[in-house]
Amino acid sequence: DVREALTEIGITGMTVSEVKGFGRQKGHTEIYRGAEYAVDFLPKVKIELVLADDAVERAIDVIVEVARSGKIGDGKIFVLPVEEAIRIRTGERADAAV
Repeated sequence: DVREALTEIGITGMTVSEVKGFGRQKGHTEIYRGAEYAVDFLPKVKIELVLADDAVERAIDVIVEVARSGKIGDGKIFVLPVEEAIRIRTGERADAAV
């Protein structure tokens, strides 16, 4: 489980969302009341992490190790810059807010 593996390396904060999407995996067809329907979007899980720069590569390694099945649909990891992080409660900024 990705969450457990990330927790083991000290990453305890994440946002998990149930989303729908498609890529190479494509959709499938389903029968409803005798009619066939194309289901283009498949249910997926989206995990969002905001990490200090020095934690990014280790998190990538852990996610790939735990989530890789070798089949289409394993997912993707996108690494994006975060311009600023601010903890609303305390006003902390940057790494202290993460």
